[in-house]
Amino acid sequence: MRYAWLSIATAVAVIGLKAAAYRLTGSIGLLSDALESGVNLVTAVLVLVSLTIAAHPPDDEHAYGHTKVEYFAAGLEGLLILMAAALIALQAWGRFSTPQPLEQLGLGLTISILAALGNLIVARILLRAGQRHGSVTLTADAQHLLTDVWTTGGVLLGVAAVWLTGWTWLDPIIALVVAGQIVFSGWRLVHQAFDGLMDVSLPSAELASVVGVLDHYRQALPVGYHALRTRQSGAQRFVSVHIQVPGAWSVQKGHDLLEAIERDIRQAIPPASVITHLEPVEDPASWQDVGLEREDSGQWAVGSKQ
Repeated sequence: MRYAWLSIATAVAVIGLKAAAYRLTGSIGLLSDALESGVNLVTAVLVLVSLTIAAHPPDDEHAYGHTKVEYFAAGLEGLLILMAAALIALQAWGRFSTPQPLEQLGLGLTISILAALGNLIVARILLRAGQRHGSVTLTADAQHLLTDVWTTGGVLLGVAAVWLTGWTWLDPIIALVVAGQIVFSGWRLVHQAFDGLMDVSLPSAELASVVGVLDHYRQALPVGYHALRTRQSGAQRFVSVHIQVPGAWSVQKGHDLLEAIERDIRQAIPPASVITHLEPVEDPASWQDVGLEREDSGQWAVGSKQ
């Protein structure tokens, strides 16, 4: 929550600086930069709201918690970025037909540099916090701010070129380039949010860690596994798998094995919620759920009957 408030305060300060730079210079490129920072403020508020909801513990209606709200926030942030890009493009197109001279560029560029430095510092803080806490929302907000920093850098170079050459037509071109960069950033956030809402499997490195734990037990004991499924909701990982053991094992021995497997998986990819299902390997019914209605039903099956 502290990081969300930091993001909001930074967005307010940066908007003020960039708006002042635009008023001093009349540059449409600097205006596009200020508009993007306006989106930063809206998304910073979304971050605060989503983190507040995500922090609520599981309840009767939301047994898996509320962390998936972060994907809604990231998707809405991406859509707002795309809308900002469209507005910038319209402003730039209008400036092509009515070019205007730029004024007080030295002071305007100085103010914009200060705004970019503020965004860079806060973006690095948010990125480290997002990685440490596994927060999709904080990471998305940090990436957005970093994009804003690079955008501001490009705008400053372009406006400086206008200052040195007097070519006012460069100003709207700079704004269009900014719009293109914003479109890429917004689309990436929308895609990330869509994957989260569609319960895409864990990243390949984390999935390999889970498989490594299961393979360790498969090689050390006369057991197998199949029906491995993974997903992520915000910072929380979810893993479910069926473990096959000799039918002669006692319930206690099978339970001890599942406890060990669940513990090792939780340690390999924290935080994780792990659900295991015990099956006797000799029972034909144990093989009827290998795929669990998945198209690639045999991808992670072990020792399947042929």
